Amino acid sequence: MSTSGASGIADVDMKLEVVVIPVSDVARAEQFYGRLGWRSDQTPPGSGVVQLTPHGSECSVHFGTNLTKAAPGSARSFLIVSDIVQARDAVAAAGVDVSEVFHLGPDGPISGPDPDRGTYASRAEFADPDGNTWVMQEITNRLPGRVDPGATTYPTATDLASAMRRASVAHGEHEKRIGGADADWPAWYAAYMVAESSGAPLPE
Repeated sequence: MSTSGASGIADVDMKLEVVVIPVSDVARAEQFYGRLGWRSDQTPPGSGVVQLTPHGSECSVHFGTNLTKAAPGSARSFLIVSDIVQARDAVAAAGVDVSEVFHLGPDGPISGPDPDRGTYASRAEFADPDGNTWVMQEITNRLPGRVDPGATTYPTATDLASAMRRASVAHGEHEKRIGGADADWPAWYAAYMVAESSGAPLPE
């Protein structure tokens, strides 16, 4: 079997930009996702496609007529948030039926956010009118290797502000350990935020 052209495949950018979700009523779905504040993107005239993008996301959703053979309501997708309580309250305030926040225990879901607010642990769920499920998951510190540390970015001011608040709390503990004010706090903040985002060991 020839491997010609395959040796460089790991270096080929393949950016996931659109996910198709199956709906039975395009207008109803468009109205629902509009209530969530998802941006309505321009699509080619006559395509019959609706494209919306969640705030802070680089991936969009498509729905329309005859786009997929999947049954309406069969999709299950994740939305990553930096504060699960804030996100859940915002979705509820938009008039969407959303579950209470829960976290995963050894024997199944447990009501309320994870007591330690551990990354990946706390969730809340809602569904669109067809039953397509969206799982909001709180992630504040990535597992190692999940993010390129050389390309650490914060897509929105909200994400950046949340990261700075976490760094501020951690830096306060750092100053307690060193017994005084850290004059080079910007460098410490930067190192902490990049490490947290990329899953590298956090500075002390």
